Amino acid sequence: MSDLIKPQILNIKTIAKSTIFEIQSVDLKFANGERRTYERFRPGKYAAVMVVAIDGDDLLLVREYAVGTENYELGFVKGRMDAGETPEQSANRELQEEIGLGARKWVHLRTINTSVSFMNHPMHILLATDFYPSKLEGDEPEPLQLVRFPVVKIDELLADPTFNEAKNLTALYCLRDYLQRKACVNK
Repeated sequence: MSDLIKPQILNIKTIAKSTIFEIQSVDLKFANGERRTYERFRPGKYAAVMVVAIDGDDLLLVREYAVGTENYELGFVKGRMDAGETPEQSANRELQEEIGLGARKWVHLRTINTSVSFMNHPMHILLATDFYPSKLEGDEPEPLQLVRFPVVKIDELLADPTFNEAKNLTALYCLRDYLQRKACVNK
């Protein structure tokens, strides 16, 4: 792959903007001389975090309204990182805002990026354990419902129709792989 030459960016312009999205038109010239115009979301200034929280034998999930699907969806605690925060600091803040718990132990499971053809918004997936009570004021319009789900029933969670966001599924697969590796080491 080292012999690949990145296309030359000839021009970037904003073609649409809302309060939370900006769409850019990007004119490219490829090494073979071909030119194309692509559209993308403006690359984000901040990354995000997703927290796979395990308390004892249970995953700690939240049920939250998602305007995209117009339904209450089940998922992991997540949110945008604030300037200057580490992924662990951001994840801990989000836990406290969304479910009223902080965590003492963290494991980085993976950093992902969704829809790379259209945007660059990395999300750090972290495993959290060893909790303590701590509530911070968040930006949610209503309290989120905390849902405990047994870790041993991961396959049932994967099949749950309200647990369908790709980032949540990726995080759950990362957790399953982590737990399997950990079990192999402990044998």
